[in-house]
Amino acid sequence: MNRLQEILKESNNEAVTTRKMLAIVPDDKFDWKPHPKSMSIRQLAGHIAELPSWIGMVLNTTELDFAENEYQAPDINFTETLLALFETNHTGALAQLNAAKEETLDEEWVLRNGETIYSKTSKADFIRITLSQIIHHRAQLGVFLRLLDVPIPGSYGPSADEVSFN
Repeated sequence: MNRLQEILKESNNEAVTTRKMLAIVPDDKFDWKPHPKSMSIRQLAGHIAELPSWIGMVLNTTELDFAENEYQAPDINFTETLLALFETNHTGALAQLNAAKEETLDEEWVLRNGETIYSKTSKADFIRITLSQIIHHRAQLGVFLRLLDVPIPGSYGPSADEVSFN
């Protein structure tokens, strides 16, 4: 299995858990956040849903410069819209990975804000970082939802809401 196939497999595996987590976001809680410094559920869940689109961006560009590309979070108000955004971006990522050439993964990719460089790595490594960010933010969303007493689905096995530990 080459690296593109490994990334495709990991993307599909993580998409299963991501769908389960995004599907339980209550429509009436998109503005909620646990702390003034935290993102709202809208911002966090929207970011999770858009992150798969970064895979194609990384494959097809040499960098992202926040000084030149002002970030606009998706304005999501309904769980159905959130899931549709995720599906569109995940499907697009899979298409980009299927069309990519293995050697593209070795090319350098830079994340910056003007002269400040946040990351300079291979495209393969930054795609892995993107997948890790999906997992990281999905876990944050799980904490947010737990604080709202929303039962949490399992990620890599059952959650405490799915099994009894008596």
